Amino acid sequence: MLMEKFGELLSYVSLGLLLFSLFAFVDSAFRREDAYRAADKQTKPFWLIILGLATAVNLFMGIFSFLPIIGLIATIVYIVDVRPALRQISGGRGGGRRRGSSSDGPYGPFNGR
Repeated sequence: MLMEKFGELLSYVSLGLLLFSLFAFVDSAFRREDAYRAADKQTKPFWLIILGLATAVNLFMGIFSFLPIIGLIATIVYIVDVRPALRQISGGRGGGRRRGSSSDGPYGPFNGR
């Protein structure tokens, strides 16, 4: 009975890790390539490969292996460090949608001077 519950808990943790790495992979795929260079956070293909491998490892390997832990660390680095920098460069939510006044130019608001 106790072992069954522990196995069930591990399957939920495994599913959570898979969904977490899948979210990071999809998020990195929708970010602009130039935002990675502007934020000085490696390149888009680098993060797609790392997060794609982390997702695949979480999908095919058990939770007790060391590779899912390495994938989790890479996913946490992306979510905590890279993603906020990309969002700041891109102007908030989304891949490149900018919100602002209709009089905003590429370098800030246009005041007519």
